[in-house]
Amino acid sequence: MKRIQAPDIEAMEKIFRLNLINSITGYKPANLIGSADAAGRTNLAIYSSVVHLGSNPPYVGIFTRPTSVARHTYDNISASGCYTINHVHESFTAAAHYTSAPFPEDESEFEACGLGAEFLDGFPAPYVRESRIKIGLRLVEEIPVKATGTTLLVGKIEAIYLPADVLAADGSLNLNAGGGVCISGLDTYHTAQQIGAYAYARVGEGPQSK
Repeated sequence: MKRIQAPDIEAMEKIFRLNLINSITGYKPANLIGSADAAGRTNLAIYSSVVHLGSNPPYVGIFTRPTSVARHTYDNISASGCYTINHVHESFTAAAHYTSAPFPEDESEFEACGLGAEFLDGFPAPYVRESRIKIGLRLVEEIPVKATGTTLLVGKIEAIYLPADVLAADGSLNLNAGGGVCISGLDTYHTAQQIGAYAYARVGEGPQSK
């Protein structure tokens, strides 16, 4: 087994280190973040940093990269307080990835990447028409991460749209039916398949006790 320690990481070539550290945590969810500015110009960006923060209230977080350069998604969310999270599916991974290109502020990634923008039930941020699972959120808090210069945006879920066959009787989602994909590293996309579903874990009822 290869051992890599802190001095080794510090001495690595930049791109090698970037790829390694972005891959080492394993698979990450692939989502498109939809937003709009005060003039109604839409923006769309691929994110792999969406995290669950709480169920009651229903809070979800996304980490944004340092704002030392233009970050249209962050600017729009910070100004409007509204945004959407949209699952990426196998049929449009290439289009989703292309949203990471540095488009100018006045050019919509929806149009440039061939994805549809839709506004649902009066919510001011655009959803991705092609996405089967989509969430509308309102910003409740910005938390700066001083160590990295990133910012955690905490949003409260206002609306969820998904096919009926994805939602199970107990509230869980059949993500296989949903068809979402995941990301490893910065640019590699994967499909995922369910291995199993297990009962609530209790001491003395593990696999070794049988």
